[in-house]
Amino acid sequence: MTPDLTLYCVTDSSCHTEESFLSAVEAACRGGITLLQLREKNIGGREYLRKARMVKEITDRYGIPLIIDDRVDVAMACDAAGVHVGAEDLPVAEARRLLGPDKIVGATAKTVEAATKAWKDGASYLGVGAIYPTTTKVKTVLTKVSTLEEICRAVPIPAAAIGGLNQTNLDILQGVPIAGIAVVSAIMKAEDPKEAASSLKTAVRELIAASRP
Repeated sequence: MTPDLTLYCVTDSSCHTEESFLSAVEAACRGGITLLQLREKNIGGREYLRKARMVKEITDRYGIPLIIDDRVDVAMACDAAGVHVGAEDLPVAEARRLLGPDKIVGATAKTVEAATKAWKDGASYLGVGAIYPTTTKVKTVLTKVSTLEEICRAVPIPAAAIGGLNQTNLDILQGVPIAGIAVVSAIMKAEDPKEAASSLKTAVRELIAASRP
């Protein structure tokens, strides 16, 4: 399954109550996100699964695939569309073996070598970045736009740029054959997540269209 990466929303619940978090997720769905990743770094498996099931009820209503960050077991337990694994998580090949051929397996890649290995090991898409410093608590290493472009041209699977991206700084990606962008704060911390998603999606579509040969 090849996901639509146009506007990939990655969640951050740290600035929300549970109620406001679920409300923001639904608003983002209404605003037109094309993929949602539930990312929870500091909770146990039982709580992660409980939250995943609540989020999946929302994403299912809007026909948006749900990706679970890190936890293949949680993804399997809630029948999510797939999983995203980073360099320190379960290897892509193992995630693919466990989930089977029909689920989405996303991988983080910061080099052409890592991107090529992830593709050969069965990744469905790549997340590449961070393009800019981020405000999330996840450890980030900046990735040059030139490296992003090399990765996009080196592998046949789609890639999304991630890291500090918002509507004011997308110009740096002009001409790079990305499939979309992944954002956290630009939607999850927006006063109006629906409007933020809608306007950002329009900007990304224009960027992608302008970058095509």
